[in-house]
Amino acid sequence: MDRLKRYLHKKVIGVLYGGWSSEREVSINSGRCVLSSLKKQGFKVRGIDLDKNFIRKLKNIDLVFIALHGKPGEDGTVQGILDFYGIPYTGSGVTGSAIGMDKIVTKSLLVAHRIPTPPFYYNKNINPEQIIKALGLPVVIKPCAEGSSVGVSIVSTKKALKQMIKKTLRKFPDIFFEKYIPGMMATCGILNESALPVLEICPKKKFYDYRSKYTEGMTEYIVPARIPKKKYRLLQKYALQVHQTTRAYGFSRVDFVLDKDYNPYALEINTIPGLLYGSNLPLEAKAAGLNYDQLILEILKTALKRPGT
Repeated sequence: MDRLKRYLHKKVIGVLYGGWSSEREVSINSGRCVLSSLKKQGFKVRGIDLDKNFIRKLKNIDLVFIALHGKPGEDGTVQGILDFYGIPYTGSGVTGSAIGMDKIVTKSLLVAHRIPTPPFYYNKNINPEQIIKALGLPVVIKPCAEGSSVGVSIVSTKKALKQMIKKTLRKFPDIFFEKYIPGMMATCGILNESALPVLEICPKKKFYDYRSKYTEGMTEYIVPARIPKKKYRLLQKYALQVHQTTRAYGFSRVDFVLDKDYNPYALEINTIPGLLYGSNLPLEAKAAGLNYDQLILEILKTALKRPGT
């Protein structure tokens, strides 16, 4: 047993999951998997379903494993509260979490650092004519701060675009538009500042939506992805650059679309990716030789190695 693991066995670990975002159900399932793994490894652990008075539940907790998805657990809010109370936690800090949750800030940073990302349109005064002129059709409509493909749609006509803008704005007040690039969907996890094997996503539906992600049998995952070697390495390079550029820490997952020539375009970063047994990051870790328990242990260790602490 290594030194850090021995040290962590003396601590009481709180696993934060649940919350009230649109990804609550996914977070609960991630939390349950993490709890089961940590208990199996002999750690003293307590599950904490996030509510607005969750600080009361942190009494006698030495460090926190964050298994939250969406706001307020993945956008820097919970991280800031834990920083204020001096409680160590896993993964990205306030800055990396806030950047990763905001797709416009993320994409703007990628453009500034010359990391390929699909062209996008963002303006508070939404003009369908300008969107089509800038991006063409089809076009992708996305909320600025959601995950798990919540609220994402693809439209192919001007009429459908106008209708979907109205529909999406009813639920999500801040949206943007992205050029649709047909091609392979892929993800690349980062663990301890190194790129994991690339995972290829093969949904049975044309669009990799929330249902395709979380319904068994709706999507096939292939690791390593069937990408030419040079483009495969380039995608891994971009994944690490996205992780570093957005100030993520410890672990993350970067999502890509590849065009017909396998050129990778970064879509977004997930600073707390899904941690179900069959989620993308655990599958990528498995392809790198790490089983689920080993992955969870490595993530847990990030709570003790944060820069500046």
